[in-house]
Amino acid sequence: MGPHGGGNARGSGEAGTAAVREGSAGRARLAVLALLGSILVPLVAAGLRSVLWALAGLAGVAFAAVGVWWTLAHTGALRALGAVLSVTAPVAVLALYATFGMLGPAVLSLGLWLLAVTAARTAPAPGPTASEQAVVEAPHAPWVLMNPRSGGGKVGRFDLVEKARAAGCRVALLDAGQDVAGLARQAVADGADLLAVAGGDGTQALVAEVAARHDLPFVVIPAGTRNHFALDLGLDRDDPAAVLEALTHGVELRIDLGYAADRVFVNNASFGTYASVVTDPAYRNAKARTTLRTLPGLLTGEDAPRLRTRADRTYVDGLQALLVSNNPYGRAVDAAHPGRRKRLDSGLLGVVCVRVGNTAQAARVVRGPRSGGLIRLSAGVVVIEADTDALPVGIDGEHVVLPSPVVCRSAPGALRVRVPRRRPGTPRAGGAAADWPRVARLALGRPFPDREKDPL
Repeated sequence: MGPHGGGNARGSGEAGTAAVREGSAGRARLAVLALLGSILVPLVAAGLRSVLWALAGLAGVAFAAVGVWWTLAHTGALRALGAVLSVTAPVAVLALYATFGMLGPAVLSLGLWLLAVTAARTAPAPGPTASEQAVVEAPHAPWVLMNPRSGGGKVGRFDLVEKARAAGCRVALLDAGQDVAGLARQAVADGADLLAVAGGDGTQALVAEVAARHDLPFVVIPAGTRNHFALDLGLDRDDPAAVLEALTHGVELRIDLGYAADRVFVNNASFGTYASVVTDPAYRNAKARTTLRTLPGLLTGEDAPRLRTRADRTYVDGLQALLVSNNPYGRAVDAAHPGRRKRLDSGLLGVVCVRVGNTAQAARVVRGPRSGGLIRLSAGVVVIEADTDALPVGIDGEHVVLPSPVVCRSAPGALRVRVPRRRPGTPRAGGAAADWPRVARLALGRPFPDREKDPL
């Protein structure tokens, strides 16, 4: 290509960068304006008394949190009172707002605040995501494991067996009680050069470990019930067969795997309260009833689990529950992608710790991270232990028991995942929390300090 062609390429690249800059600045301005609006609306409606209205709202949330705690952690009359309080407290606040003409301003202010937070988190330029490499050669011997019972029979509903075979895949149907990892290892021994799974996240993890060990590409076919792993890869969970395009016209990603002791997980490993609940044989057929029956003993009983964890150099104790995830989850209040992982290749584990042992701690939850009731961390290695020799663990929804302490670690870039080029649900990368000083600089068009170069 001649010099003019190169100049056009550079010009196109510069134009694209300028467009990204302008988009980031626009979102930053929207975030700042929405934040100011969320403050000004109640001030205009009630003046300085808006502070009292805000305190009344926080009090309602605190009483509701206490009600939820009593409902979950106690039985009998106190549980009934908690159920009533968790409903009547917010209703009473809303009725009070409506009586004095503050309901509309309060709803508008809350909506503006949510808009401000969402815009602020997406204002900075997209962070680095898993690098994509075009698939240049189709596999010669792809192997697919399908669970016909998963997802209420998605394999049959979407004709996945026929479509996979038409794409040149060897299909193995999973029977109850079969050794999933053993089947995958046998497939590799028979010459498979790509492994795929149509099933739930627990089955995906078992085959993904075999693929990672042999450095083979792996394909996720979202045929499970929830398909959290597929969701964070951006795959279309409503059209599982569309993923088969990745065999010949896809891209390949290098992503991390998580390990709890010697067990691999693609999503998360849960410890403490939830992991103990799912050990009850009645849980599978009566989830809500079993949870309400067992939670009081697990939260406030004499044998309630108390976990300790060390995430790199951070030590936390007195925990009722702990979730370790393969890359950190976003915050639940992120309206764009609640509870999603924006990256799967950070080389870090996400850690969410729950420490609510009494009514006072439940009420303080409204303070957010400062309450100490919900602690979020990220680390390369996480050690979980208790005063018992073994710990029940929920690994991608499957119950196991592991010797204590359990060491969780990240295996960066361990898995080669093939996905379609176009994935409708790919989340936009961004920070887990709003960086307001940075957002303000973007909104005002001011340059960044020399020590922090603008990634745009």
